[in-house]
Amino acid sequence: MNKILVTLCLVLVCSACKENTISSVELINNDIKEVVETKDVEDKKSVRELKKELTSKGFQIFDYVDEKTQDTIIMQQYFIAFLKRGSVRNQNEEEATQLQTAHLAHLGKMYELGYADISGPFGDDGDIRGITIYNVPNQKMADSLANSDPMVKAGRLQIEIHPWWAAKGFSLR
Repeated sequence: MNKILVTLCLVLVCSACKENTISSVELINNDIKEVVETKDVEDKKSVRELKKELTSKGFQIFDYVDEKTQDTIIMQQYFIAFLKRGSVRNQNEEEATQLQTAHLAHLGKMYELGYADISGPFGDDGDIRGITIYNVPNQKMADSLANSDPMVKAGRLQIEIHPWWAAKGFSLR
């Protein structure tokens, strides 16, 4: 699958940038090499080592063997925060814009510090405005981080947090 994606990327780059084909291909190859090397380092960590590391940090985990691949899959507890429409929505446009800027900076900081793995708004205009998935050992910490969001402090958003399990190391497709 990865080889197909790499080949597709190379074909697209070559056809899109004929003048800079060599430098573009070299850049892509370097990026791919870096990703593969990083993945190789991650893959070298045994299941036992990963389980020990996670439990020593206080994370809740369990594992099972995938019947098809015979791989041991580690499930980790994360915390999903639903960002819901808050009761204080009377900010003027300038205040709302400043709050949104501070909100995005807060979410970016959570991601950079490794506390949040993914955040994003919903595409409708419902009461649940977005989600953040916190990668922290307990709900108290997730709650504290989520409630430190400037939008939550201002009452424009409120938080609802639930424990959520996902396979460690799997990504969105």
